[in-house]
Amino acid sequence: MVTLHDTGHDDGYDNGPVVPLAEFDALFDRLARWGEGALPDERGTLARVDDAARLRALSAARTGRSVGLAWPLDTAAGPDNAHPALHHMVDLGDVEAPEPSCHKDFLGIDYHGKATTHLDAVCHIGYRGRLFGGVEARSVVGAGGSRWGSVDRLSAGMVLRGVLLDVPAVRGVDWLEPGTAVHADDVAAVAEALGVEVGEGDAVLLRTGHAGRRRALGAWDAGAASAGLHVDAVPWLAGRGTVLLGSDGDSDVRPSPVLELHSPVHALALTALGMPLLDNLDLEELSAACAQEGRYTFALVVAPLVVRGGTGSPVNPVAVL
Repeated sequence: MVTLHDTGHDDGYDNGPVVPLAEFDALFDRLARWGEGALPDERGTLARVDDAARLRALSAARTGRSVGLAWPLDTAAGPDNAHPALHHMVDLGDVEAPEPSCHKDFLGIDYHGKATTHLDAVCHIGYRGRLFGGVEARSVVGAGGSRWGSVDRLSAGMVLRGVLLDVPAVRGVDWLEPGTAVHADDVAAVAEALGVEVGEGDAVLLRTGHAGRRRALGAWDAGAASAGLHVDAVPWLAGRGTVLLGSDGDSDVRPSPVLELHSPVHALALTALGMPLLDNLDLEELSAACAQEGRYTFALVVAPLVVRGGTGSPVNPVAVL
C-alpha cells in the first residue's frame, strides 16, 4: 500500500495527497512483475487477450449502436495544442489525367500531447532508464524509433470489453475541474454506482468531462492542470486484470501528486505493468449513449497504424453497445 500524506500543494488543486518518491518507487517495483529472467511479451498486458477473450468482448455489444471516441484532428494552435496537425491538399484534380478527377491530401501529426486522440505503446515511457520488461531504453530507442515494445507489435488491433467509469455522471456534475484526482476508492464507488465490475481483460475508460469542459469554456493548458487518476488507483486496476486504460485527459492527474515526476500514472501503467494507454478520448457521446442504454459496458475496437518502431499511433477507437 502507498502511504498517503498531506497534499503538500498550495495551488488550490485537489490532486493530493502527495506520494513521496521513495514510496512511488516501492509501488513501481511491486507492480513491475518483470525481473532478471526472460523478457516479457512486447505487447504487454494485451498479450493476455486471446481469441476467446475477443469473442467474449464482442458479446458485450447488444444493440449495435456505435460511437467514435476520437477528437477531430486539430489544425489550430492553442494552449493545449502547441504542435497543430498539418492538413493540406496535394491534388485538386489538376495534377493527374482529367477524368476521373482525383483529390488528395497530406496529413502530418505530432500526436503525443493533449490535442490528438492516440494510443501509447509500452515503449513510450521509460523510468529509471528502463522500459517495460527492464529493457535499457538507450539500447533500443533511437532516431529511427524503438526496437522494443513498439506499436507495430499491436498490428492485430484490440477487441476488448470496454467499461466506462463515468465519474461526473455519478457525482451529478458536468465535469471534474482540472487538477482533481480520482482515487482508488472513487473508482470503486463509481463502478458500484454504475453497476459494473471491472474484470480480467477489460479496457477501462475514465471520463472526467474534459471534452465537455473544453467545448463549453475553451481550451486550457491541460499539461499544467487536468483531472485524472491518482497513483493509488493503478493497483486497483491492475488487481482486476485491466489490460488497456484510457481517459478523456491522459489518465494522469495534473499537477502530479509525485512532486519529482510529471506523469507517474504513465510510468506505472506503461513501464511497470506494460499496459498501453489511450489519451485524449472524447467520451461525451459515449456517456450519453451509456446513460440512454442503461449500461456502461460495450465492445471496444482500437486499430493503431502499423508504424515500425513507433511509440504509439493516432487512433479513432469505436465503442459498440
